[in-house]
Amino acid sequence: MFALLFLAAYLSAVPSADPHSAGLQALDHQDYAQAEQIFSKLAEADPKDYVALFNLALAETALKKNTDAAGHYKQVLNLKPGLYEAELNLGILDVHNRQPSEAVPLLRDAAKQKPNQARPQRYLGDALLQSGDLDGASGAFRAALGLDPKLAAAELGLGQTLLRQNKPEEALPHYRNAANLDSNLKSYLLEAAVALSKANHAEDAIALLKEFPENAGAREELGRLYLSVNRPADAVPEFQAAVAISPTPANQLALATAYLRNHQPDAAAPILERALSSNPKDYDLRMAVGRIYRDKHDYAAAAGQFAAAAAIKPDAVEAWNEAANASVLSEQYPQALAALDRIHTLNADSAGDFYYRAIILDKLHKVKPALASYQKFLAMSQGKFPDQEFIARQRSRILEKEANR
Repeated sequence: MFALLFLAAYLSAVPSADPHSAGLQALDHQDYAQAEQIFSKLAEADPKDYVALFNLALAETALKKNTDAAGHYKQVLNLKPGLYEAELNLGILDVHNRQPSEAVPLLRDAAKQKPNQARPQRYLGDALLQSGDLDGASGAFRAALGLDPKLAAAELGLGQTLLRQNKPEEALPHYRNAANLDSNLKSYLLEAAVALSKANHAEDAIALLKEFPENAGAREELGRLYLSVNRPADAVPEFQAAVAISPTPANQLALATAYLRNHQPDAAAPILERALSSNPKDYDLRMAVGRIYRDKHDYAAAAGQFAAAAAIKPDAVEAWNEAANASVLSEQYPQALAALDRIHTLNADSAGDFYYRAIILDKLHKVKPALASYQKFLAMSQGKFPDQEFIARQRSRILEKEANR
């Protein structure tokens, strides 16, 4: 609840039968609907009754009628400019509504009026952080902590400000302090972990994420970090745990990726196949399943998956190249030529593409086209593929003789 000092002072000054007293008692018992009804009538009867307007705004805030509450706090400030409680409460509302330009002057004045109070400084810090004034926010949060070292929200705000200033190592102790002061804030350590990860402090991030064994997102991020530092064997159990907690498609695909990186294609295959049955037009899934078949030397199945991926993204050169390669290895020459033709249409021919084309045409006894492709391959290869170049030269000499007969 917002500041109640003003209300308590007023409560002691009114007789118990007074409607104001009944409204304050409703607020005290958290019967906000009743309080709203009472103070609404009082404010309607006397539009200059700033006490009724203030208490009406207080009840509306508790009922999450923030727009109405803000309007009534503004009326209070028109009647009583600079009223501390109204400035503080309206400023807090503006922070919650992400309106920092309106919140900052109110909270700055409230902090000036009560220089020994931590709360206006804390919320001023929030408003300045929202506005992008990071130096100002840092100063306000530090001032709040100087007044109340156990103010967890200020510790968190200071940590978030330091993160925005790209100082994750300085931010971490403040996140830790916030969590120690208020266990409800512990989950914010996750954003510190993500920032540490992005700043290439993987081991520090890993240590933090290990504190959240029941959080699927933390386990997934931990798995991703293990993959980033080339520890796929450690990543697998993290993704397994993430799937057990939250079996989302994203978590399952992450687990399949970890299996593949850990040289466990047989474990990855059923996950990807299930995902593919639900999302048959998912290009990345098609490519992943195709690579599994390719690595298991089931080239016909691989070719089918790569061709399906290419159909989903007709301009994806990688898919067409994989389809051509797998089709050649499975001796599906017409399909391989079709894939190579598509690559040529996309102006993406490589030396290897011309080599595959030459081999196919050679096997199909198309002498002159095969010779032309071998020669094109040799012109592009320039010593990069010595074994294939040796074969290409030998076949070119033979095909030249055949072509000249």
